[in-house]
Amino acid sequence: MNTRTIIAIAALALMSGSALASSDKCNEPKDKWMSMDDAKAKVVAMGYEVRKLKVEDGCYEAYAIKDSKKYELYMNPVTAEVVEMKEDD
Repeated sequence: MNTRTIIAIAALALMSGSALASSDKCNEPKDKWMSMDDAKAKVVAMGYEVRKLKVEDGCYEAYAIKDSKKYELYMNPVTAEVVEMKEDD
């Protein structure tokens, strides 16, 4: 295997690992999920300005701004606990 192939495989493993980490913590029955409005209210209560909220890999995913920085927050749909956070540049 050449170096490029190894790097590509490693990058794919890292990306899929973070997606699995989110979905493992968000594996909840839909009948127990809080409403999107309630999830948004929880994010706002944490001091974020929510730009968009959607479902991604079984989690609520909020695109939000706090202190002039952009974030992606992945939240458990039952508890609204943040299970993963990414800061966008």
